[in-house]
Order: sequence, then C-alpha cells, then structure tokens
Amino acid sequence: MRNPVSMPRDHPQSAARPLAGAGAPGRRADAAAPAPGSAETPFLELLARGASADAYEQPVLLARAEGLPAERIAALQQAKALALRVRAELEGRRRREAELSALFETAHDLAGLRDLDAVLQAIVQRARSLLGTDVAYLSLNDPARGDTYMRVTEGSVAARFQQLRLGMGEGLGGLVAQTARPYVTDDYFRDDRFRHTRSIDTGVQDEGLVAIVGVPLMLGHHVIGVLFAADRRARVFEREQIALLGSFAALAAAAIDTANLLAETRSALAGLERANEIIRDRSAVIERASDVHDRLAELVLRGGGTHDVAAAVSEVLDGTVEFTEAAAAPAGALESSRAEGHAVRHRDDWIAAVTAGGELLGALVLRGHPGLDPVDQRTLERAAMVTSLLLLARRSAAEAEHRVRGELLDDLLDARDPRLLRDRAARLRADLDATHAVLAARLEGGADDADQEADARRRLWAAASHLAATRQGLAAARDGGAVLLLPLAPGDTATELARRTARDLGTAVHEPVTVGASAPVGHLTAHSDTVASAYAEARRCLEALRLLGRPGDGSAAEDFGFLGLLLAGERDIEGFVDRTIGQVVAYDERRGTELLRTLDAYFACGMSPARTKDELHVHVNTVAQRLERVGRLLGEDWQSPARALEIQLALRLHRLSAVTARPARH
Repeated sequence: MRNPVSMPRDHPQSAARPLAGAGAPGRRADAAAPAPGSAETPFLELLARGASADAYEQPVLLARAEGLPAERIAALQQAKALALRVRAELEGRRRREAELSALFETAHDLAGLRDLDAVLQAIVQRARSLLGTDVAYLSLNDPARGDTYMRVTEGSVAARFQQLRLGMGEGLGGLVAQTARPYVTDDYFRDDRFRHTRSIDTGVQDEGLVAIVGVPLMLGHHVIGVLFAADRRARVFEREQIALLGSFAALAAAAIDTANLLAETRSALAGLERANEIIRDRSAVIERASDVHDRLAELVLRGGGTHDVAAAVSEVLDGTVEFTEAAAAPAGALESSRAEGHAVRHRDDWIAAVTAGGELLGALVLRGHPGLDPVDQRTLERAAMVTSLLLLARRSAAEAEHRVRGELLDDLLDARDPRLLRDRAARLRADLDATHAVLAARLEGGADDADQEADARRRLWAAASHLAATRQGLAAARDGGAVLLLPLAPGDTATELARRTARDLGTAVHEPVTVGASAPVGHLTAHSDTVASAYAEARRCLEALRLLGRPGDGSAAEDFGFLGLLLAGERDIEGFVDRTIGQVVAYDERRGTELLRTLDAYFACGMSPARTKDELHVHVNTVAQRLERVGRLLGEDWQSPARALEIQLALRLHRLSAVTARPARH
C-alpha cells in the first residue's frame, strides 16, 4: 500500500528538454570541430546555439577519429562535462522562470477575470505544458449530487472520459476530493489504494492513462474540486511538479471564488435595479468593492507589499486595516477565520486569516468596526487572499536568491575556477576581494526522528541564508549543518563574528547552534582552494568546541591557545608567538634588554630564581626585577600552569624560527 506523494527528498530532477533551436543529434553542423589548443571552444559554440545534449558528444568523437593526442581528448571530455553542467543549469533556470512566469500570467488573468471557463482552461493548459504531460483536467464538486464531475480537459480524446462523474472516495480523483490531500500513482490500474469502479476504469482506459497526479482545489478548508495531470505511460512525478500543480490549483480555486463573488455582485445589482431605494443605500458599498478590486488587482500586477494592501483596504473601508503576524493576532478568532475561510468578528475588530496551502501566514485586522457590511466583509477576505499571494511571491523570490547564493558558495568550496565566479558574486553584491571568515554551524538540539531532523536542518539553512543576505555574504547547506562566508568589519575578529553568529542563529531557530570560524582570509579567488581550506579549519574549531563541552558557543582557532596551531589550516606559528610573548620580544628590541633570555633561563632552571641567576651570572635581584617586568608585560597569571606551558612553547618556537632565519655559514 503506497503512501500518497511519498518521494525521497533527494529525488533526481527530471531530464531537461533540449533548448529551442537545438540541432538534430548526430549532425556534423552541431559537432563544431575542436579548434587547436582550445577544448572549450566547440562546447561554447554549442551552448551559444542551444544545441541538443547529443551534439556534445561529437567534438570528442571527431577528435578520436582524427587521432588527436590522449591529453587533447581528455581535455575535451572535461570541457564536455562542464558544458553539460552549464547547459543543465541553464535549462533548470529557464524551467523555473517559465513556471514563475506561468503563475504570474495566471494571476494576471485572475486579476482581470471576465470568463471563468477561459481562466480555468488557461490554468489547465499551462499545467499540462509545464509538467509535460499528455493530459490535464479539472473537476469540480457537486454538493447537490454528492460527487465530482469533469469541468475542463486539455489533451483528452475520449468522450466517455470527458463526461465522467466520480463519487466521493471513488478513483484517485474521488479520493483527493474526499481527503483534501494530493495523490499520485505511477500505474493507476495496479494501484489498490483507490476504489476502482467500472465506469471510472472504463473512462480512464478509453483515454489510455497510466500515471496520474491529482491535487485538491481548496477554498479555506473546503475542497471544491481537483486538478489533475496524467500521462499515457508509467511516470514518477517529482515533488516540485506536484507543488507546481498545487500552485495552479490554488489559482484555479481563487478564480472560481472570484467568479462566485462576481456572480453574487451581479445578483445584488439585479436586485438593486428593482428597488431604487436599495440602490441608493447600497451604491457606496458596491463602489467600494469595485474600487478595492481594482486596487488589489493593481497591487498583484506591480508586486506590492502587505502594507500596500492594508493601506488600500483601509481607504476603501474607511477604517484602519493592519497586517499582523499570526502570533500577534487573537488566537481564537484567527483559528475560526482559518477554519471557516471567512473574516470573523472579535469584539470591535474583524479578523481575516491569511493562509496558503494550510500554512498560516498572518492576519488582516480591521480595527473599530463592530458592524461590517457583507460586501465589505468579503472585501476584507479578498484582501487577505491577495496578501497571501504577495507573501508567497516574495517568499519564492527570496528562496530563489538564497538558492543562487548557496550555489555560488558551493562552487567556491568545491574549488571551481575562481575567474568564472567573480561576475556571479558581483551580481549578488558579494565582494570576493574583501576580508572574510568562513563559519561552520551545526544544531545541537536532538531530533526525535528523521523528519524532525530534516526540518531542523532546513530551518538552520533558512536562518543562515537570511543572515548572510543581510550582511552581503553567502550561505549553503553542507555536512549536516550550514556554512557561511561573511565579511569582517574593520576592527572585528573571527572570534567575535563566530560568537555573534552562534547567538543570532540560535535565536532564529530556537535551538543551540555551535559555530566554528576560520582565521580571516582575503582575496578568495586568488587560489581555488582558499575557501575549502578555510572551511576545513572552521569545522575543526566546531568539533573542538563540541569536544570541550561548549555547545551553542562560537569560536576561532585563535581562542584555543597553542591548540589553535593544531586547528588552524595555515599553522600560524608566527601569530601564536606574537600573541603569547610578542610584548616581551618588542620590549627587548626597543630597549636592548634581555627579558626574553631571562625568561628562557627561568623556565630551563625549573622556575628557580636562585638557579637562574647562576645560569645568567647576574645578581638574584636582577633576576627578580626582570621577572617583575615580564609579569607587567604578560599579566599577573603568566606563571600559572596553562600560561606557563604556552609561554614555554612560544619561547621554543621563537628560538627555532630564529635559527631557521639565520643565514647559513660557508
């Protein structure tokens, strides 16, 4: 018994279709014979022409046929792999742009709705085109008969299929309509989750359908129909395709609701025409509804924000309308509005829940209107629906930008050619020449199951992406946590940045987040492995924090004393010596004293002043005075076991570095 829409999270992307204008596979014109000394040239020409994927094999085949050297063929193979990755990336982006364009075009049709059938037909056509299916269709529920019937089909050839009626719970569509959940099957007739009936199976068999996916059309919590996409062959529908079909279903439901509202308005106008007195009383209300309809349509088209919607509705309803987060709205009234799909009264206010796909995004609150006309109430509800569309569009845009930033950081970590990354970084306002720190972040809260753990990781990645975007940095998900590339402000240290980041991410996800930071790095594209090496150092610091029992903290290698030498990727010996005894070295150089020599002898003599004075051939008071000066330079705790160990290590490293730097004698 298969679960509905049960797919792995790492389900592979569907194969990209060839670009428009691509040449036929196997044609010599697409092969583009390789130019001497340039393995990329033929593939760049193929990318520029939008050639088919098969054409990318031709330069390698021609090179082998011409007997070119093995290294030349290997270079062509590598260039071909890179070109195919670029082509796949371009195809994916074009596909995402086409999906967003189709959604906005459909929203535009909804804003200027005149013919419900035309809008529903456009939705079905676009769903079929973008999912690449043989057939797409839409059914609506019939409350009077207690079943669901075909309303719009695209690609259907069987008359019996186009006239099907499905009882609640019968077939895949009936099950979707009954349970309000999407269902998908890769082989309908072998799927025993659905109640098969002779009429439905005959219609599906006449149409030749095999793989079917159906998503519910929802108004509030009520199912009003089902949107389907189907193929005449076995096929696995991806989660992204199901989500896209769900977006079209939301627009279809909105179109139906809009048509119903227009029908109600026309009915009201017909009644008003029969009674002049009612017309005079109600004309202002109808005018306001028309005004808000136009204003909200304009806001959708120009991509306005929630405050723009609230301002427009405030003016039309002659009151104060505010958008609030779900946590700030009255819980009982908000839940009632969400369940009923209508605005509800709360004392002297009206609350309209802003929802999308069952997710509660916030609420529109009309202040100080205890009595609200039904048309004005519907206006507030329409504004809440438009607000949800705008919030979803803004979220999609933000997620797209975060995904692009993550891809750039992934390429930096994977040591891709840095020259190809500078332009991408500039478009994202990321300065790769500035000084940065690479930070590795990981959640410390334990999850009860795999789904909760995956959800926690997604929340961490979302918080890291938002933090990086606000600081002109980059973020990506990696190794079960998140990696951030953040610029260092003047006077800031890697340690301060790590602790601040741990605090900010922990606050955002409501769980402890441990953060390890690399030493500051500049000119990130100078070497291909710069970012990868810094990330490895940040991960070592992260693991050190966890081993030391400091979850939820942030730190860099410089915080671990001589252990930092083991954690740092560059083994910064000079920096460690300078941090530990640098003030003593500088004092000796400025004044010609022998504090460093005295300190070395003091430790060599077991920290005994009497034995030290014999070693140096000076008076014991001289030793005491020098050690007192050392204490003022290094701090009162310089003889504590931990500090003494670091100082002795620094003295030895300084002595070894001096010997190494001394010129050899001939």
